[in-house]
Amino acid sequence: MSLRVQKVDSKKELHAFIDFPHDLYQGDQNYVPELFMAQKDLFNVNKHPFHKHGEVTCFLAYDQNKIVGRIAAIKNPVYNNYHQSNIGFFGFYDYINSKEVAELLLTTASAHLASENYNSLMGPVNFSTNETAGTLIDGYDSPPQIMMTYNKPYYDKIQTAIGLTKEMDLYAYYIPTDSVSDKSIRLSKLVEDRLSRSDIKIRHLDVKNIKSEIPGIFEIYNSAWENNWGFVPMSLEEVEHLAADLKMIADPAFSYIAEYKGKAVGFSVSLPNINEITKTFKKGRLLPFNIFKLLLNKKKVKTVRIITTGVIKEYRNKGIEAIFFAKNILEARKRKLIGGEASWILETNHEMVTAAEKLNGQRYKTYRIYSYAL
Repeated sequence: MSLRVQKVDSKKELHAFIDFPHDLYQGDQNYVPELFMAQKDLFNVNKHPFHKHGEVTCFLAYDQNKIVGRIAAIKNPVYNNYHQSNIGFFGFYDYINSKEVAELLLTTASAHLASENYNSLMGPVNFSTNETAGTLIDGYDSPPQIMMTYNKPYYDKIQTAIGLTKEMDLYAYYIPTDSVSDKSIRLSKLVEDRLSRSDIKIRHLDVKNIKSEIPGIFEIYNSAWENNWGFVPMSLEEVEHLAADLKMIADPAFSYIAEYKGKAVGFSVSLPNINEITKTFKKGRLLPFNIFKLLLNKKKVKTVRIITTGVIKEYRNKGIEAIFFAKNILEARKRKLIGGEASWILETNHEMVTAAEKLNGQRYKTYRIYSYAL
């Protein structure tokens, strides 16, 4: 091999960076292309709010003139300030089945971040745990759900061989609609009645007027997960940006707010798994015709993904999370969906693991975040 790594400096190179996985996974029946429009937005330093505090530098690996891998070196001072740490990050880490290519990319990212005197790297995260994260290490027999990553089985073996070590595993639970514990559903109704008597009400998120919901969501997000491993506080602008993106695909019937005397204390958002539709979109392009396929078929998807469930500390262990789960299941049954995925859940989040398992959820995919000592 005649390998070289080149920094991404042009629009053409960025498009090649975004498109590389399409060639890498060509013919893989479980691969789902990321939407090009969304990826392009993510890297737009003038549009995506991450770039106001973070820095991303992308690299492509070539064997002669053929692209054989990619990686992004990421600086996230918000994470380091919050955790009082000194860590650099890497993401968008994809490569052919070659230890040499994977190692060259990782050492290139490490060298780029060396000026910050980081003591370690962590990843893959794209750009933080607020976006997609993790290398899939089991569960290769089905496509990823919306906003979840996918990769070939050789990744974990190679990454371990070049010195990456496990930092944290993230679980995905599949909850089949037809085998959900009915006992949990019945109990949730009793719990909801009890909470109602204590002035805790649960309602649907007002997706059409999402701006009015953002202050409550913002406060809950930065409070409910504040002690979680890998947590990165989101700015109000980041929450607004994410809400605007999700509004395009969100279904209010699967999104909930818990309120105590009118004050938001918890929320849960599930999204229709549009990967069932976009799986066939060549190179993730929406235009000119795929956007109509997406809009017309969104209500025909057979699964949903519970992407986030959070409750302010003072209101945990009251059953709010269980009610969120139960309401999702009941709506799924009503629509004759086959099931849903609860992801991702930290391996150390025993409360959420237990909640998923009580509903007869099956842990069917595991994603790994690695660290790399410098």
